Amino acid sequence: MTTRSASAVWKGNLQQGTGTMKLGSGAFEGQYSFKSRFEEGTGTNPEELIGAAHAGCFSMALSHLLGEAGYTPDSIETSANVSLVAVDDGFEINRIDLKTKARIPNIDEDTFQKHATMAKEGCPVSKALAGPEITLHATLLE
Repeated sequence: MTTRSASAVWKGNLQQGTGTMKLGSGAFEGQYSFKSRFEEGTGTNPEELIGAAHAGCFSMALSHLLGEAGYTPDSIETSANVSLVAVDDGFEINRIDLKTKARIPNIDEDTFQKHATMAKEGCPVSKALAGPEITLHATLLE
């Protein structure tokens, strides 16, 4: 089993506070704020990171399924638009739109669409976003 990690630090109140998020591998560290999440401020936000993870996972899953079927993609380029909307009790992610463009020699449209649908349903991030168990270990520091 593989376990990956990421962390975040937030300082201050919601609207004026600031934070940083970083990946356990050290490959990314970025600032985030109320403005970068809910408006158009500088920095990243959790939804962008979810989108990047989903796009990457989907592309790899599609490549794997195609390979098992005897196809070798020249390229798979995927984007994920993650929609954060206001609801009565706060905010929720209500939609993720994956868009992928692939160059795959000797494949027909129906076969490609079948494998793309299987990748959408089967990639680990798609499965996680469908409702994983979430645990919490909370420590209050003095």
